[in-house]
Amino acid sequence: MCSQKIKTPCVGLCSTVFGDLVCRGCKRFHHEIVGWNGYSETEKQSVLLRLEHVLERVTQGLVDVFDEPLLIDKLAQRNIGLRPGQSVYYLAYHVIWRGAQTIKNIEDYGIRLAPDLRGMPLVDVRTLLDKEFFILSEMHYKRIPLGER
Repeated sequence: MCSQKIKTPCVGLCSTVFGDLVCRGCKRFHHEIVGWNGYSETEKQSVLLRLEHVLERVTQGLVDVFDEPLLIDKLAQRNIGLRPGQSVYYLAYHVIWRGAQTIKNIEDYGIRLAPDLRGMPLVDVRTLLDKEFFILSEMHYKRIPLGER
């Protein structure tokens, strides 16, 4: 774990204020949002790693990173910081998330969409990824025993 303080993963689209138990913006659980400022750096890191693993799983089902060095090079060209050991599928998600409206050919980034998604606008792929991320996060929340929430 790095020594830098962990900032909130909030993306400014909180839905827990409307009663959602999983935020539609950052995908944290309601109790994680409420308790975030009181969490230790280790607890915060644990939440972030869970989110990263869920996002990686979702992305692996919808895209293929066929050229990892190309993807990493493209990110470096844009001064996007990489953490050692960070999944290329996590990175691929962020390329799609940030570039959905401007990227003309996702394969220029070493990323190929799943066959049934090819030809779909990246904005729609981004929406699909986000929806699947939310569904999987919600399923994970429901697996946690009530006493541990």
